[in-house]
Amino acid sequence: MSTVRVSIIYYSTYGTNHQMAEVAAEAAKAAGAEVRLRKVRETAPETVVQSQAGWKAHAERTAHIQEVSNDDMEWANAYLFSAPTRYGMSASQLRAFIDTLGPLWLKGVLSNKAVTAMSSAQNPHGGQESTILGLYTTMMHWGAIIVPTGYTDPSIYAAGGNPYGTSVTATAGPISDEAKAAIRFQAKRLVEIAAKLAAA
Repeated sequence: MSTVRVSIIYYSTYGTNHQMAEVAAEAAKAAGAEVRLRKVRETAPETVVQSQAGWKAHAERTAHIQEVSNDDMEWANAYLFSAPTRYGMSASQLRAFIDTLGPLWLKGVLSNKAVTAMSSAQNPHGGQESTILGLYTTMMHWGAIIVPTGYTDPSIYAAGGNPYGTSVTATAGPISDEAKAAIRFQAKRLVEIAAKLAAA
């Protein structure tokens, strides 16, 4: 059994952050971690989801992916979060899940665990950095160990140069190879740091 157990938790409306989470899951497994890929519950009204073709199609494509639970938070000793930005902050669906974690926080379940975050927006300056930093502020309250990418690998520069965590400009198609490389590096770095914490 691996000493590193990563819960990769994402929210995605049209598929960008789902793609990002899948790349991260593959990379974390390749780095030797046990991985759970989980989505957060959709909180938008069903009528709204069904009224937008892209949103509806993505919901149907990912219906098989389990929703995250408190068990996934307790099981893991490392977390990777990915969500799009909404007005410079994380999508409300992810915030709604985070708001349920008070009991785990009170018990200290979320402390001393490695955590990192990713995001996307429709344009390069649409709030990607502030979304990641906002998530890290919450994780500081948990007492988690934040693992940013920093400028520690050439892939960070190639993907746009965000040292807080990988961020991409959302498109209708696949994310770029440069973004995938940065995500793989970020997931591998998370596993490496989590392994050191587990061995301490």
